[in-house]
Amino acid sequence: MGATPRFEHHGRGPYTSPVRISEIFRSLQGESTFAGLPCTFVRTTGCNLRCRYCDTAYAFSGGSEMSVADITAQVATLGTRLVEVTGGEPLLQDETVALMTTLLAHGHTVLLETGGSLPIDAVPAGVHVILDIKTPSSGEAEANLWGNLDRLDAHGEVKLVVGDRRDFDWGIDLVRRHRLSERWPVLISPVHGTLAADEVAAWILESGLPLRLQLQLHKYVWDPARTGV
Repeated sequence: MGATPRFEHHGRGPYTSPVRISEIFRSLQGESTFAGLPCTFVRTTGCNLRCRYCDTAYAFSGGSEMSVADITAQVATLGTRLVEVTGGEPLLQDETVALMTTLLAHGHTVLLETGGSLPIDAVPAGVHVILDIKTPSSGEAEANLWGNLDRLDAHGEVKLVVGDRRDFDWGIDLVRRHRLSERWPVLISPVHGTLAADEVAAWILESGLPLRLQLQLHKYVWDPARTGV
């Protein structure tokens, strides 16, 4: 892969560089161990990966630049304690760290969903990192930064999106070799519309491991193609 594009901080003082934002909206959390709770989503623009099953390609470009203060103010107007910073890939932009720090300081429970190809060492303590480890069918498995497993703290979760049995078996091998399910919740998420949930449920039961079947709740509540939910 080529060099990773970044939105750099150029030393103009703390929290002064903008963050390019695709959308901010309030909905129900559709994934993770927080599924079902009201949540405000802050979706950043830009991604260094191109997963074959991606459902947010509209966030690859566009959006608008917002200051950390303006983002935090808009989040406050939506009135939810739980906030997820997602993308795209949020860690492409250096000021995302300042954004998460500020959200924590304002009393929010902060989730970060990251594709796992960039280091998470700068993520503020207290943020719940959802580490999306890329499986073979994504086409991006070689981009996984395995050192992140040493950086993920007790607030973390591991997500594996599976598109077929090969993905599942690959994930099971990974879980066993790294004892992932002993260290964090492991979320097994079938690609919506591609792999039947009951089939994946049977595989989980056969594995004997304490894995969590994760369905994208928002895609059952609303039209799967709808954005802003």
